[in-house]
Order: sequence, then structure tokens, then C-alpha cells
Amino acid sequence: MADAVVIPGGRYGPAAGLLAYAGTVPEKRGATAHAHEWTTAPPPADSPDVEAWACRQIHPVLDALPGPALLIGKSLGTNAAAIAADRGLPAVWLTPLLRTPWIVAALERATAPCLLVGGTADRQWDSATARRLSPYVVEIPTADHGMFVPGPLTDSIAVLARIVVAMEEFLDEIGWP
Repeated sequence: MADAVVIPGGRYGPAAGLLAYAGTVPEKRGATAHAHEWTTAPPPADSPDVEAWACRQIHPVLDALPGPALLIGKSLGTNAAAIAADRGLPAVWLTPLLRTPWIVAALERATAPCLLVGGTADRQWDSATARRLSPYVVEIPTADHGMFVPGPLTDSIAVLARIVVAMEEFLDEIGWP
């Protein structure tokens, strides 16, 4: 059986919002999704210490699994990109912090495929960097860091559906699991 680890952002846990659906994608494929909750408060987001903090949180989760896992992380959770690079793990990074040098450096080192999902109204998103780092990019025009777009809420719900479809297609293309 395959495993996926769902790594939260800073505003809500792995069973809420976008991550609730993202974690369901591997489950619908017969995998077990392990929803991680942060156990301590993170260092400041602009501190390089946050990467080591995130990795200390995720290493034990991965070490307890019988084999390699898919990583799914949102925002703050993309600080675990170094683990994906070090272990050769495929990943889905939702609203990755592409203006953070150590995250970009980890994504540059990655050998396994990753899907990068962001919005043009997110100050942490960088279209050119995303396309340089991965051939698997979903960019939502006018979406903010929460992947909400202006207009009726149903427009943001449609964005969520698009992201779920993109995840399914990505996992199909890389043959996971």
C-alpha cells in the first residue's frame, strides 16, 4: 500500500480547506494519507530555522512508514521540500513559498517530480520560478494564497476542483502509486 503525508500550512491543519481535498486524492487511489499536525510553533517564516523545524517535524512521520511516500504540503509545509529532495520523493506543493531562497534551492535539488500550484495574486508565488523548477505547474489567474479568486464563492470552489483534477492527472502521469 502507498502512503502520502499531508503537511499543513500555517493557518489551518491538514484536514481543513484545500488540504482536506488534497489528502483525499491519494486515498481515492488506495493510499493511506497521514495528516500531520504541527506539534510546536514555527520560527518566523523569514528565518532559515523554519526549514530545519519543518524537517524535524516530518522526518519521524516518514521514518515510521514502510516505504517512500508522496508529500503534499501547503505554504509553510513547503519548508519540507528539502526532505523530498534528499529522499527522492514526489510531491505536490500547494501555494509554495517561491520567494523563499531555501525552498527554491530544495526544489532545484529535487530529482522526483513535483506539482506546483499557485495563484497570480499570491505574493509568495513566482510564475517564472515555478516553470523553471517543474514541468508540472498549475497557475490560477487572480488566486490569492488561499486559492480564492475574486467574485462569487462558487468561482473559488471551481478553483478547488481544478486543483484536485490537476493532482489526479499529475499522479497518473508519474504513475503514483
